[in-house]
Amino acid sequence: MDDSNAVADALVTVRRMAAQAKDAQHDLARASTDRKNALLLAIADALVANATAIREANDADYAAAQESGMSQGLLDRLRFDEARVESTAQGVRNVAALPDPVGRVVRGNNLPNGIRLTQVRVPMGVVGMIYEARPNVTIDVAALCLKSGNAVILRGGHAALHTNEATLDVIGRTLAEQGFDPALVQSVDHIGRPGATAMMQARGSIDVLVPRGGAGLIKAVVENSKVPTIETGSGNCHIYVDKAADLGKTIPILINAKTQRVGVCNAAEKLLVHKDVASEELPLAATALREHHVLMHADDETRRILGDAGLMGDDVVPATDEDWDTEYLDYQIGIKVVGSLDEAIRHITAHSTGHTEAIISEDYAAIEEFTARVDSAVVMVNASTRFTDGGMFGLGAELGISTQKLHARGPMGLEELTTTKWIAYGNGQVRK
Repeated sequence: MDDSNAVADALVTVRRMAAQAKDAQHDLARASTDRKNALLLAIADALVANATAIREANDADYAAAQESGMSQGLLDRLRFDEARVESTAQGVRNVAALPDPVGRVVRGNNLPNGIRLTQVRVPMGVVGMIYEARPNVTIDVAALCLKSGNAVILRGGHAALHTNEATLDVIGRTLAEQGFDPALVQSVDHIGRPGATAMMQARGSIDVLVPRGGAGLIKAVVENSKVPTIETGSGNCHIYVDKAADLGKTIPILINAKTQRVGVCNAAEKLLVHKDVASEELPLAATALREHHVLMHADDETRRILGDAGLMGDDVVPATDEDWDTEYLDYQIGIKVVGSLDEAIRHITAHSTGHTEAIISEDYAAIEEFTARVDSAVVMVNASTRFTDGGMFGLGAELGISTQKLHARGPMGLEELTTTKWIAYGNGQVRK
């Protein structure tokens, strides 16, 4: 069977799954908040009860990924042990505790002719999600979609195949036990790669498609999808150390942002340091990064300063033009000395993916200029880029972090999984 036939067959399957999902979603959309919350709490309990089985499935995926040479950062993202299962289950409980966006009145008014208008939040319908090597996303997205009244079709990729199968089995059984149709949460992983292509072509069956993963995956979905897409971005995130920075804050922020989890999109990938503090700051930064085995791609001035301080080594290499646009997702970072706040902002504008940037400064005017001019979804002030996260932002979990400007931007939670409709209450009015 050639690829076109495989995709055609997959599209038939995806449209059938979407039709089942739509039927199930119509019932979910009418469910009370209490009933949806009870479902989520039951899913959380079931995940914890089955955490060992999920971890055993993940062991198989992890071993295969190691054998294939997956990077350490991506392996960390793939790992889904009992502690991470329980942490993700707590995220499901957090979603249950949040206000239900469905039916919330956004605005309203009375027209001169007596018609009463209200604009209310309603579910999107059938959400499609294409992601890779991120087992927690399976649970996060299912929880957010169910609470917001949506069905979801998932493509989690081959790297986490066994983990996702185990997780979805738990969710599906719990849906049935709670009186909901298991078609609310489905996966096309059994179809393989044609399943992802079919999801992109299923316009009219899938209402919105969200890619979450590396730059290549996101680019492929955004450029090829016929289904409306919300773009979640890769994270070429910057930390700028201003001349008015409190240097006591910079190293803890830098090390947390770079090394806490290197394979995630909110990890810092670039360090920009103002020339006035570079001679003091860079030796401290290099020493701390070296302790965490981070490879430093340094510009000429950074290497000169480190050389004068006797801190050059094999882990400090010349930065190339390509480095400034690279999301490493690994124990690597680009370092550059800048002459001014303006130069830092211009560098970020030229190379950022629009995800998260941070400034470390005690100068109110510099902070205000940075936050006003840097056009990314999130701007941090004296804080780690790792805080760009739906859970950290109080959203319970996240669908992803949108770097586009239409519909949603930044961490996406329940509200971003809804759209609106207008309801007009009349009393026999006709338009003249």
